[in-house]
Amino acid sequence: MFLFRIESNVMKIVTCAVIFRNSSVLLARRRSGQSNEGYWEFPGGKIEDGETPQACLEREIFEELGIKCKAGRIIAESNYVYSTGTIRLIAMETEIFSDEFILSVHDRVQWISIDRLQEYLLTPADIPIAEIVQKMY
Repeated sequence: MFLFRIESNVMKIVTCAVIFRNSSVLLARRRSGQSNEGYWEFPGGKIEDGETPQACLEREIFEELGIKCKAGRIIAESNYVYSTGTIRLIAMETEIFSDEFILSVHDRVQWISIDRLQEYLLTPADIPIAEIVQKMY
């Protein structure tokens, strides 16, 4: 079990959910007024001090999509330097328990065929995750 201690001036650690259904994955589009607005991403969010990656992801999916989930194994990681700072993105295979989404920071969610992931305008940190997901299937 990993617990993270968050320190200032260090990269932000962010989790994201890779949610599979048949040969598709769930992507969410950042709504207007949010950072990376209009970009698609694997949903998730920042780890809080003392939180495990799995606990973070389960909390963030509930906050952002209004559904409960179970975060599983880590399947990929990506580091990316944005103008606002560096993030380490930890992608976990995730099971969701509902399709009744209540969106807060996104304006749309969509099941995307894995072979079409690169056709979407993904956030830069999510591109390497999408490439790994495509190699997995």
